[in-house]
Amino acid sequence: MDDLKTGVVVVGAGNAAFSAALAAREQGADVIVLERAPYDERGGNSRYTAGAMRVAFEGPDDLAKIMDLTDDEIANVDFGSYTTDQFFDDMAQMTQYRADPDLVETLVYKSLESIIWMREKGVRFSPSYGRQAFKVDGKFKFWGGLAVEVVGGGPGLVDYWVDAAEKNGIKIMYGARAMELIEDNGVITGVKVRQDKQTFSISAEAVVLAAGGFESNAEWRTRYMGPGWDLAKVRGTRYNMGDGIRMALDVGALPYGNWSGGHAVGWDRNAPEFGDLSVGDNFQKHSYPLGIMVNATGRRFVDEGADFRNYTYAKYGRVILEQPGQFAWQVFDAKVTAMLRDEYRIREVTRVSADTIEELAGKLDDVDANAFVDEVNNYNAAVMTDVAFDPAVKDGRGTKGLSIPKSNWANVLNTPPYEAYAITCGITFTFGGVKIDGSAQIQDTDGQPIPGLYAAGEMVGGLFYFNYPGGTGLMSGTVFGRIAGTSAGKAAMSQH
Repeated sequence: MDDLKTGVVVVGAGNAAFSAALAAREQGADVIVLERAPYDERGGNSRYTAGAMRVAFEGPDDLAKIMDLTDDEIANVDFGSYTTDQFFDDMAQMTQYRADPDLVETLVYKSLESIIWMREKGVRFSPSYGRQAFKVDGKFKFWGGLAVEVVGGGPGLVDYWVDAAEKNGIKIMYGARAMELIEDNGVITGVKVRQDKQTFSISAEAVVLAAGGFESNAEWRTRYMGPGWDLAKVRGTRYNMGDGIRMALDVGALPYGNWSGGHAVGWDRNAPEFGDLSVGDNFQKHSYPLGIMVNATGRRFVDEGADFRNYTYAKYGRVILEQPGQFAWQVFDAKVTAMLRDEYRIREVTRVSADTIEELAGKLDDVDANAFVDEVNNYNAAVMTDVAFDPAVKDGRGTKGLSIPKSNWANVLNTPPYEAYAITCGITFTFGGVKIDGSAQIQDTDGQPIPGLYAAGEMVGGLFYFNYPGGTGLMSGTVFGRIAGTSAGKAAMSQH
């Protein structure tokens, strides 16, 4: 392979990478995108997402700038609002006030303009009815501040981005793994690439690293996140081995953020080791606020109703991983099964059902059946049935007297048939990364910007600690991808 030359090289081909590539192209720079995966598995983790995006909006008028709403939707759907203050507060509380405030401010205040920019680039959005709204008194009511999703989910998002890139003359190289950065007197001048067993160089005026975290790398997970993390399933791509982070560290980038933390959820116990594109993110099981979760000892181990799913799902994967045997069962009765999210209805699901709790107990693999029956009886007796049940708000319908309470949405399990779903831990992405400044330029260990090197997406450290509000990953990918690409494009054009 002959060596190549371009203005900007973007390492990665997910949402953050394409945001960067298109922003760099807007500045007039020639752009090459390196996708480590083959064409059929392109798109990184973005391809596996449901496509929800958390954006600050004042009401339907703002949402109408993002997606085509009918008059009927504007009149009959309660979208609510999600202010910049609410977004900021959610990020602060979710991360126990550790998130870098400058990064959070950029994410929050640029969220609306960035998603409008995505629409201008050809990405299409719709209201997230199936996941984020309940029908209350005949009217859809959105909850948790998450009202927007990409049409076609993650696969749709990647298709929109690839179309936009190709229309804008951006070259995408598949099966092309960036191996190391090329450096000249402290300035990044390109990347070494391996494709089809051949190694070659691409020289460039600027490089954007948007190659994801290290969640697919069992050794790194165990090294940085701790014992047991090698046993987690990987929800997304098998290609996120930490290449981008490693290359950045090799040239002196400052490690930053929650390196022992990651986004990890309840995931089907029998799902494959890595994501399956035909199933996408449907192995996730996120309706636990409507039921209870028990471990191998037959006991509940977490407050399923502590908060809306959006604010607990990304940390409960770790809790499930810490249970005996790294699994749990979610249990529901017929009062709520119609309200379970779509992912409970797929063919590839580990599910049992029974007409009595005692019969169900015998079907829960690897669970102490007698202890489970005892647990359900204790739980049922503790439910505050005098408080009205309302899934669209924190209804305060909790339990009394239990060592592990259920704070909201507590229902007595007394209506057959009963259903239970087996789950384990599925890791989505890792929180540790590198430090960037306001222009998305990577900082070195002396606190100085590394000339010619930028980062976006899961590689940006300092944004998420311990937990994560749903829909923020894609939003941050676009916000910081756009900033990184704009900065890289300007740097490249300034050389001419």
